[in-house]
Amino acid sequence: MDDRIYIENEQLFDEFMELTAIDSPSLGERQMADCLTKKLKALGFSVEEDDCAARIHGNAGNLYAYLPGTMPGDPVLFSGHMDTVEPSRGKKAVRHADGRITSDGTTVLGADDLAGVSEIFEGIRAVMRSGVPRRGIEILFSPAEEIFTVGAEQFDYSRIRAKEAYCLDLSGHIGTAAIEAPSLVSFRITVRGRAAHAGFEPEKGINAIAAAAKAVSEIRQGHVSDTTTLNIGTISGGTQINVVSPSCELTGEVRGFDHEEVLAAVENTKKVFEKAAAEAGAEVTFESRVHLHTYRNGENDPVLRHFQAACREIGIDSHTIRTFGGSDVSQFMAHGLDGLVISSGMTDSHTTAEYVEEKDLEDGARLVAALITQTDKR
Repeated sequence: MDDRIYIENEQLFDEFMELTAIDSPSLGERQMADCLTKKLKALGFSVEEDDCAARIHGNAGNLYAYLPGTMPGDPVLFSGHMDTVEPSRGKKAVRHADGRITSDGTTVLGADDLAGVSEIFEGIRAVMRSGVPRRGIEILFSPAEEIFTVGAEQFDYSRIRAKEAYCLDLSGHIGTAAIEAPSLVSFRITVRGRAAHAGFEPEKGINAIAAAAKAVSEIRQGHVSDTTTLNIGTISGGTQINVVSPSCELTGEVRGFDHEEVLAAVENTKKVFEKAAAEAGAEVTFESRVHLHTYRNGENDPVLRHFQAACREIGIDSHTIRTFGGSDVSQFMAHGLDGLVISSGMTDSHTTAEYVEEKDLEDGARLVAALITQTDKR
């Protein structure tokens, strides 16, 4: 990388801690969106927020920003998401002597995905400080990524000029890229029985919880094959302890790298519940929705080649993995935009033990800078 490009580490770390202090739960990203809009405009970007907030029942839309390049060629798109999983209210980032940044232990840190967002900002600043020729830059910061990427799903991709997109939303040290991601289908099951007094005439009731429990006991969960997982995540039902339960509701998901196998697992779940309910004299309503469709990046795709070249340029090793996690890249690929989800350095995300290393924040910003200044290298 050009010697004129350098990372202002303390500015990077301070900005990361500033962003993590903002409450931005899924569907409640308004304050984060306003902060990021201000920062993008200060860098010279034109910024627009779309109108998806009402459609997803949130308070912020997708932020799209564009900055023209100073050299010929297509722009490059960087993306991250604005929301954080719970517990996230009142986050307090703590810097440690060993170079880690953690939360205070009562909340998540928010490195998912504010490490990526911070690296994008500092990488852009580093290139702009240097004055070296650069590609045009597009930014997409999405809301509600943590709930099945519903924000990015609503974006109008006809607006994108770039041919390749980098989503900084993966765990692991900088240099990691996921080239395969799963299909993900959620389901909601409602079992309806019949209420009766549990003491005086229980035989007149049909216990929906019992019927649901029988079905759950017959469904294999966890890894149902080498490429597919199934999970029943929530169950609720009944009205009070002296009433035979008239209803029970369950939710779950199936994800995997073979789309047809995922759909077959969902269909099997439906059949098992229908059979158990029929045997008990109950009824079942089964609803499912495909949120993500599996994809795989090709070894010769420009988005992967440019990532690997940028890693070499900044002196770090690159390697590829497959991930069972979802990201906005699934939406990019579904809309014809070649995307690659790459590590932002976050570790133990979705837990209160989440942390990021300062070195990874620095390397992530350097990688963004290398991608901005890169020409096509084979």
